[in-house]
Amino acid sequence: MDRRSRDVLSTLHSAFADGDSVLVPAGVIGQAWRKPGRQALLSRVLRRCDEIPLDGSAARLAGQLCGQTGTNDVIDASVAVAAANARSRDNEVVVLTSDGDDMRTLVSTRTLVSTLNSITRIVEV
Repeated sequence: MDRRSRDVLSTLHSAFADGDSVLVPAGVIGQAWRKPGRQALLSRVLRRCDEIPLDGSAARLAGQLCGQTGTNDVIDASVAVAAANARSRDNEVVVLTSDGDDMRTLVSTRTLVSTLNSITRIVEV
């Protein structure tokens, strides 16, 4: 969001217009939130999103997922865990990420969360 990616904004605008839920894990917000005074766009977008807390249980699952897949970004893994949880409630889950390779690796595992490999789409932005 800090780079004002048109693709991201377009995807989010469509989701909001369609009444879709847009979920943002808290760790992702922490990675992006650097200078609140200069992040008006991010702030406006986040007001329309549902923030998912990164509690101890989710953090442990994310850590285990990193261990199982050989990846090291716990925040990316927390996105995969959040997507799996959302997938159990919704028909379609789209993950927006700047690291498509790691996200594909994370969601391809079957040993931790069976719904990870049923993520509908991963969109690299």
